[in-house]
Amino acid sequence: MVLLDIANALSDAVDALSFEEPAIACIYNPLRYAMTPHAEYLRKYGTGRKRVVLVGMNPGPWGMVQTGIPFGDVSMVKNWLGIDEQVHSPQRIHPKRPVTGFSCTRSEVSGTRLWGWAKARFGTPERFFEHYFVHNYCPLAFMEESGKNLTPDKLTQASKRALFECCDHALASTVRALAPAHVIGIGAFAETRALQALKGIDIKVGRILHPSPASPLANANWAQTVDQQLADQLG
Repeated sequence: MVLLDIANALSDAVDALSFEEPAIACIYNPLRYAMTPHAEYLRKYGTGRKRVVLVGMNPGPWGMVQTGIPFGDVSMVKNWLGIDEQVHSPQRIHPKRPVTGFSCTRSEVSGTRLWGWAKARFGTPERFFEHYFVHNYCPLAFMEESGKNLTPDKLTQASKRALFECCDHALASTVRALAPAHVIGIGAFAETRALQALKGIDIKVGRILHPSPASPLANANWAQTVDQQLADQLG
């Protein structure tokens, strides 16, 4: 499968990178220890052409870190996407960020919003993935000593340069494989990276509001806002 080959190559590439910044206490790569559910996600939903590829930033601690699925809130992945597979353990675990896989009882708000929106609008995952695919730009989760999430945009320039080169290549390869008309960044970071990664490819790049609970706008009425944003961009 093309997308599985891309994911494995990206996993190998980012694992070969060195991050020596003192702010980083721990790094998780779900494409390594949670590849079984990720591969199932690609097998079930990552084939054929798509109209839209939605691009997230990187794994959340209670989402893809646990399930291997972008925005992968456990309940939504199990009960709507129909995926429940074995998740192994990262080589090094932060004590404040345990990985319990599909046994995790924490909810990821961004994931419940994104997949909840898809469920409300399309009904079944098959109908959603007939037109859409969801891809995370960066597969790594970075944690500070406190356990706080460190997003890729906060890395040093040298680290970003090496990491983004790997992720740009994977995104461009994914887009070529799925041949969408639109790539939509979920948030400003993803849009910026998509514009850079897809230079030279004839495709429309846009943005929707990120569903993070840290955003007052997202907490107001994220689904309705995104409906309008997508209508404006997709026609």
